[in-house]
Amino acid sequence: MKTTPLFRAALLVSAFSVSSAWAADSYQVTGPVLSVTDKSIVVQKGDEKWEIAKDTSTQIKGGDIKVGDKVTVKYKMTAVSVEVKDAKK
Repeated sequence: MKTTPLFRAALLVSAFSVSSAWAADSYQVTGPVLSVTDKSIVVQKGDEKWEIAKDTSTQIKGGDIKVGDKVTVKYKMTAVSVEVKDAKK
């Protein structure tokens, strides 16, 4: 299939837009692991403890997670439900 330079440029811009949109919806935290279970990981960030849910679909890169390991956890926040109530006048 022959492609024109304009088509290739449009494809590149489209791919960049999709990857930028995904990155905007994701966050990360880096620090030592305080605890880890099948359902969560707790990471120390400064004076705060960040508990982040995980499950069998969570990708683990670099081997088993152990307490004391320095990790970077990438996560997303998604609304589960929204209830709208009348604003007070």
